[in-house]
Amino acid sequence: MSILNPAGLMGTDSPADLERMRALKRMKLVATSLLAVMAVIFVIAWEFQGDFPWLGYVRASAEAGMVGALADWFAVTALFRHPLGLKIPHTAIIPEKKESLGSSLSEFVADNFLNETVVRDKLSRLSLSHRVGSWLARPAGAERVTAEISHAISGLANILHDDQISEMLASTAKRRIEQIQVAPALGKIAGGVFERGDHHDVVNLLIERIHTWVLNHEDLVSGAVTKQAPSWTPRFVDSLVSEKLFREVEKYVRGVRDDPDHKIRIALDDFLTELAHDLQHDPVTMARAEEVKNQIAANPQIQGLVNSIWTSVKATILDATGDPDSVLRRKAADGIAQLGEKLMQDRAFASKIDSWIQDAAGYLANRYSREVAGIIDETVANWDGEATSKKIELLVGRDLQFIRINGTVVGALAGLAIYTVAHNFLG
Repeated sequence: MSILNPAGLMGTDSPADLERMRALKRMKLVATSLLAVMAVIFVIAWEFQGDFPWLGYVRASAEAGMVGALADWFAVTALFRHPLGLKIPHTAIIPEKKESLGSSLSEFVADNFLNETVVRDKLSRLSLSHRVGSWLARPAGAERVTAEISHAISGLANILHDDQISEMLASTAKRRIEQIQVAPALGKIAGGVFERGDHHDVVNLLIERIHTWVLNHEDLVSGAVTKQAPSWTPRFVDSLVSEKLFREVEKYVRGVRDDPDHKIRIALDDFLTELAHDLQHDPVTMARAEEVKNQIAANPQIQGLVNSIWTSVKATILDATGDPDSVLRRKAADGIAQLGEKLMQDRAFASKIDSWIQDAAGYLANRYSREVAGIIDETVANWDGEATSKKIELLVGRDLQFIRINGTVVGALAGLAIYTVAHNFLG
């Protein structure tokens, strides 16, 4: 057997539904059997009341019990369907009125559960920050949160397309670079570096490398003279000149290397200081710097560089989040545990967090309670009426059968009381 599920789609009954169905049938059988018992008692009492006058009390009780049983059977049945298939007005209430029931239910939920005052009051009594802090402070809680965050990060990284991400990053970086005027900032930074002399170590290294290169390439320095010499000059003259030139070049470079106050060094410092100034104040130099910046930003190799960086970062993230013993996961778990301790011990901090949560929840309740509760209205409106009736009957029908039983019993007692009063005091 199958019924329509609440979404309006055909589905097989769950084991719980099957058990509810069996329980409902048992209770219907009990209630109906009690009605049958009353009917049998009524017939017997009717037949033998002439011989046994006291059976009048029994007959009246059974008669009223049948009336109560039939009335409550009608009332219970009318909730879910038309009794005996007869389309009596105001029956089959649930399938016929499910839209208005859904609307009423959504309003009830919005007014009594998603009300801003109710939400704030409930959260204020929960001490949510203390409870969360107590759980986070435990190693198991901190590790659980860390694991869930790691899984979320890993899942997000895996579903992202590398080409799209690298293209987005490159486009964002290019746009930001184009928006920033780099020349003044670069000139200001460079000016501070040159003023402090922080560049001297780089200059020393560069001159040292030049001197080493000259020593290791004497043939190139000497060859420059030999190649440029006239063909009519004697070879030994060319050799003497080239050797002299090499010694002078080596001596000059060594002098620059060894003399911190060498005029070349001073000239270089002046040039760099002027360049830093021009980057901040000279329109021509600033325009040239911006042109170079734009050329670098437009270089196709930037995309490849960004792609390589993203790939490396992604691999690092996946490795770190996938390893429970990684430094990143351990640090994250420690940080979460410390947050839990702070929530438990720092009442001012915890109160502030509680206040933020209450404000946020209150804002959401005040602004979106109707929209959230409206889901109930829309969902119920989309349900099939007959299927909804069957589903609700499975959920509450067993308990409603007690109404029939109680009606039978109460009716029998009321009938007995009325007959007793009428026969003894009004007869």
